[in-house]
Amino acid sequence: MIRRFARPYAAAIMDVAESPEKAGAILAELERFTEVLRGSEELRAVFENPGVEAAGKVGVVTALASRLGITEIGVRILEVLLKNDRINDIADIVEALGDMINEATNTVVAQVRSAHALDEGERERLRAALEAKLGQKVRLEVSTDPALLGGFVATVGSELWDSPVVGQINKLRETLA
Repeated sequence: MIRRFARPYAAAIMDVAESPEKAGAILAELERFTEVLRGSEELRAVFENPGVEAAGKVGVVTALASRLGITEIGVRILEVLLKNDRINDIADIVEALGDMINEATNTVVAQVRSAHALDEGERERLRAALEAKLGQKVRLEVSTDPALLGGFVATVGSELWDSPVVGQINKLRETLA
């Protein structure tokens, strides 16, 4: 669930980006920063600590952004979030930005669980098949689920496509019963 404060920040990023494509590039940069922040309790503690000077926090953001290959506009966005004490809330802002980009590009998100890691060709074929079925652009969010014997389960909104081997076996059992 996106918290209310995140939408104005995401809208501002969309305005600064001037196009959904440019906003998508910024989103990718902010996602990289978010993953690093999510994985470091110490880093989050530095940003939360009022005893750490603002200049020190900016230095940390700048150094980290440089290592992550974040562009100047991405750094400025991070600095605004830092100044407004929202840097540790970046995941909510990134989620809101992703939703706005999807809406602007008529894209839906497909949550896909597969029995094994999908290679790029498999991802592309799955994305193309879902796009043909839905008549919209599809962005895949793929995870591996060892409980599936084979195949995949894709969810887009309230629609579900179930192609795992277990599902097919259960359907066959129902047919034979």
